[in-house]
Formats: sequence, structure tokens, C-alpha cells
Amino acid sequence: MKKAFGFFIILLSLPVLWWISTNIRTEINAAQAHEEEIASAIHLPEVQPQLPVTLIDRNGKTFSEEYVEWRQPLTLQETPKIAQEIFIASEDAHFYEHIGFDLSAIIRAVVANSSSNSASQGASTITQQLVRMRYLSDEKTYERKLTEIFYSYELEKEFDKDEILTMYLNEAYFSNQVYGIGGAATYYFQKPLQELSIAEIAFIAAIPNNPSLYNPLKNFDKTKARQERLLDTLAASGAITKENATTYKAETITLNVKNKAQSYPMYSTYVLQELRWLVAEKEGYSDRLANTQGEEEKKKIKAQLDNRLNTLFQNGLTIYTALDPDKQAHDEKKMTAILGSGKLQAAGAVIDNTSREVVSLYAGKNYEKFGYHRAFQGTRQPGSAFKPLAVYAPFFETTAHTPDSIVSGGSYCVGSFCPQNYGGFKYGDVPIRVAFRNSYNTSALRLFNTVGIDTAFSYLDRFHFRSIVAKDHDYAPASLGGLTYGVTALELADAYTSFIDGSYVLAHSIRKVTASDGTELYSWDSARDQIWSPKTVKYMRSMLTDVVTKGTGQGVYSRSNYVGAKTGTTNDYRDYWLAGLNDEYTAAVWLGYDKPQSMESLESYKIHHKLFNVLLE
Repeated sequence: MKKAFGFFIILLSLPVLWWISTNIRTEINAAQAHEEEIASAIHLPEVQPQLPVTLIDRNGKTFSEEYVEWRQPLTLQETPKIAQEIFIASEDAHFYEHIGFDLSAIIRAVVANSSSNSASQGASTITQQLVRMRYLSDEKTYERKLTEIFYSYELEKEFDKDEILTMYLNEAYFSNQVYGIGGAATYYFQKPLQELSIAEIAFIAAIPNNPSLYNPLKNFDKTKARQERLLDTLAASGAITKENATTYKAETITLNVKNKAQSYPMYSTYVLQELRWLVAEKEGYSDRLANTQGEEEKKKIKAQLDNRLNTLFQNGLTIYTALDPDKQAHDEKKMTAILGSGKLQAAGAVIDNTSREVVSLYAGKNYEKFGYHRAFQGTRQPGSAFKPLAVYAPFFETTAHTPDSIVSGGSYCVGSFCPQNYGGFKYGDVPIRVAFRNSYNTSALRLFNTVGIDTAFSYLDRFHFRSIVAKDHDYAPASLGGLTYGVTALELADAYTSFIDGSYVLAHSIRKVTASDGTELYSWDSARDQIWSPKTVKYMRSMLTDVVTKGTGQGVYSRSNYVGAKTGTTNDYRDYWLAGLNDEYTAAVWLGYDKPQSMESLESYKIHHKLFNVLLE
């Protein structure tokens, strides 16, 4: 009977045991999942905050900075010991003993908060504060606090104490979008942390406890009062003497707040675009795009390039450039004055003949940073300014003719294309230099036909005209500069550098790019391609000078021994161009309206000549 009763009890218990075991398994699985979630959160790749991108001019001076948050990360070895001691003494006296959280401090906080019926008193270690900065919110609930403790324990298993302290000091918020004690030093005093006095270090160390309350730009006295309390805490911990604390409190704190460098936006905007081209060139994105036909695949490659650039920006860069700040300021001021009021616009580019570096850019009147940059984005038909590159230089390079050889200026057609000369005039046989000087379209077409499209483009393709398309490989657009989209002022000046000595390398503004630790990442290749023979260079330079002294370029002048240029005017006077060089610079200028309209009434004023003269000064 007892056995039967026992058996009966066991049968009745089985469902209960099954229910208990099922719930235990569920809890175990949930606990394991929670542990895995915490571990995975700690081991997730860090999303690095964006460090500053700094642009340096040719004189070694910073002229532009790109950042949302000001940061200057330091290693622990670069952080003065007294700065470390201030934060440990004031925030977490047992930092080097605990396992991520201080149990005794938590118990005290729980008792205090229970008695006040709120969660107001904290017990956060430096590790917990770091966890909160990186992974959690500042929500004051017991659930969030418990998660914070788990994360802190995992973080202490992942990193040693010095690594945690380093991260904390670099990620603490110091108000005014300033992060890290290194950034705080350079922002509030414009000095490296190592050069600050102990009083100044204690002053900025006062800020993170409550960045709003202790914002020194708004509440200087409150920040100073907390600095004095921190100095007393240091004295109590034995890090300094009481006498020292008194001396440091008496030291006058004078802020020297850093202003974000944003000079020469016409130049800096282009530098950042050139950086994109440089990275694309050096890391193979350019080749991949050139060898890809499908639009979807091109979009993927461009997205990959965007991601790569974002990573570079996040890690911080210093970009050393060829900017000549005096010339840039000179060109901006004088060109804007010449343009006057109204909607008339211009673009200009200046390249140093020796280094082939872009020293100055004019993006347009009333230019705003990252706006429409006419110097490198403003593609317009170049008209006759394109003829030296497409027609005359290839003609001399591939034939035995000279500038004094004869060419007809009479009517001429290729197929159905029958261009007219300016004013509809017809000319007889003239020397090539006369046809060039006066921009005879019929003569240019004759010479271009002699050269041939394929040969002409075998030279043009060695330059970096980014908007020339397959449709431009035709007699009509190529011979007279009536391209589908056109060229930019920078591209035209860049190609004209080949008339310096026949050699060519892509003109650049960037000298080198370094990482935040000084490691060089990128620089342009300096090897030059020989485009034109000495004979062709001699002929072209002679004819370009002839344009200035006797032709459509009259009004162009330069103080140097040599100056030569070519003008360009497009249909209905919608664009005026001048491109050429002197002994020091090669330059190009475009004049027109953003919304094209006739400028025939402006022709006699030769505004583009005046602008070009500014660029060659």
C-alpha cells in the first residue's frame, strides 16, 4: 500500500518536475544569452569618434580644420601624472583595486537612495563612467545601473587598468564639443597638456563632473570653485601639500580659447575633393571604376570609397598643401572687386610652374564653403582656348610645319560641319601664327583634319579632363572647343602647364597626407610625362606670346620676361576664357553667368583679361 501510494505521488510530481526543469532551462538559456549579449557588446568593433582633419599651408601654418568634436587623444605616458591623480582621487580612489565596480560604494548608495526614495546618489567607478560614455545612457534606473555593472566587469576582463584610464581620459566630455583632456588643454589654453601648470590642469579637470554647470565659458567662477575643491582633494590624498594647494588656488587662470580655423574656403574645399581623388588613385578605386561598365557596380565602388574616406576622417588626418595664403588672399580680393555687384561670375586657377602645385583657386564671388566651386566643378565649353591643346600642339608634334607655314582661312567643311570665322569673315592663305592669333575657326578645322581625331585625342587623353565624353570625339566639338559638357578652369590651367617645357604631371594642391600619429599615408606621384617635344613647345610659346602682343589677348600683361595666352569665346558670347602662362605661373580664368546668357555687351571691357592679369601677378 505504501509502495503504491509512493508510486502515485511520484506520478503526480512528474509534471511539476518537468515544469520546474523547463523553467530552469529557460532561465539558464536567458542567462547565457544575456552573458553573450554583454560579451558581444564589449567585443564589438569600436566606432571611433571623428578626430580633426587639419589643413596646413606651404608655410607650415594651419589654415583650415574639419571637425564636429575637438579631440587630441593622448597616451597615458603623454598625460602628466598629476592629471591622472586628480581624476583618480576625485572620481575613483580605489580604481586600481576594484574589478570594475566598488561593492561597498554601491551598498552605501543603495542605502542612501532607499532612505531618500530616489536613485540620486551614484557609486560609479571610472570604469563604469567609461561604460556609460561608450555603451549606455545616463538614465538613472536600477536596471540600467545593473547593466552598467555587468559591462564594467566585462570591460575590466578585456583591458588592463592603464588602458581603461587612458580611454576614460580621452573620452570624457569637457563641454563645448571638446572631448578628452588633451583636447581640453588645446581648446581652452591653446597649449599641449604637458605645458599646462598644475592649476590649469586642475581647472580643466573640474569640467567633466558636470559639463554644463562647469562650462568655463559660461560659468567660470563655478569652474574655479570646483578646481579649488579638487586641489584640496589632491592635498588630502597626499599628491600635493596643503601649501602647494594654496599656491595653486591663487594662480590666475587666463583662458585662451581656440577658434576653429576656417580660412580660405575656396582652397580648402578643393583640397578635400582632391583627397578623394588621391585615395581613389592610390587604393585602386579609380581603376575599378574605369574598368566597370554597370552603374550598380559603380555605385557599390563609390560607396566603398565613401566608407574608406569616412574611416580616414574618423582617425584624423593632417593634409600638407601648397596653398600660398598671400596669393590666395590677393586673388580673392582683386577678382571680387573686378566682378563688382550683380550676377556676373568667374573661376580661376593658378599653378606654380616649377612644382606644378595649385597655389591659388578662385571659386566665384560670394563663395561659401562646400558650395558650388566654379574652379573645379564649373564645366563650361572652352571655345578657342581649347585649340592649342586639341589642334595646334598635336599638329606641330606630328608634322614638319612651323608657325610660319601657310594655312587657308577660307571656307572649309568636314561632312556637314562647316564652321564660320568670327564675324563671318573669310580669309585667304595666312601663316599659321596669324590664324592662331586671330582664332580662325576654318583654319583650325583644316589643321585638325590633318592631325586626325584619334591622334589628337591620343594627346588630349593624357591630360585629366574629367568631363570629356565619347561624343566629343568628333570634328565639330574637339576642333573648336564646343564640347558636350566642357572643362573647368583648373583642368585647362593644368593642361596648359605642358607648355612650360613639354612635360606634364597632374597639378595638385596636396603635398602629403599623414595620420594623427604622423605616419605618411598618401602623396602624389611626381614623375612627369613628356607630352610635347622641345620644337612644339618653342612654337606654342611663340604663338601664345603673339596672341598677347598682336591678337585677341591684347591687354594681358606680366612683369616677368615671358607671357603668353589664348582667349576663348563660345557661341552667343556665353563664356569668356583666358589661359596661359608667364615665367612663374600657369593660369586659366572663366567669366560668365551661372545661368548662361549673352555677354556681347561686355566684350569691349575685357573683364576676363583683367581677371587673368590678377592671377599672373
